[in-house]
Amino acid sequence: MGTTTFSGPLRAGTIPATTGTTVGTNVANVGFVLMAQSAVLDIIGATANDQVVATIPAGSQIVDVILNVTVVNNDTGTATVVVGTSADPDAFIPSTTVKTLGTTRGTLDTEATNVGATDIRVLADFTAQNGNGSTGAATVTVTYIQNRGLV
Repeated sequence: MGTTTFSGPLRAGTIPATTGTTVGTNVANVGFVLMAQSAVLDIIGATANDQVVATIPAGSQIVDVILNVTVVNNDTGTATVVVGTSADPDAFIPSTTVKTLGTTRGTLDTEATNVGATDIRVLADFTAQNGNGSTGAATVTVTYIQNRGLV
């Protein structure tokens, strides 16, 4: 299947501006399209830092950051993932075990509400206590509204 790339932001709806009071006829219904970027993390064996999850465009608004553990890590010690930025490594998801199946949603702060005037890179760090795990699979997904104009 092919893909199409737009420079964005994408907006959808049939009425771009409100000119009256009749819903469906002359009340604006245009909204921004929710975007997503995902990455499969390396959570097997030893520590893996600065795994790139996404690069979010300037002016965007992050809506959610989701960690899905689909195969548990079997390290004989603890095994955790944090998701954030280079300046704040756990900005979106604090230290979370990858030794159990599950979905963890992030806690969004000011960095997420307003990405700012420059793109930000979302990174994940995996830490294994003993580095001897031979199983594990996890994905991080970042959903955002591109160029939301909150700068």
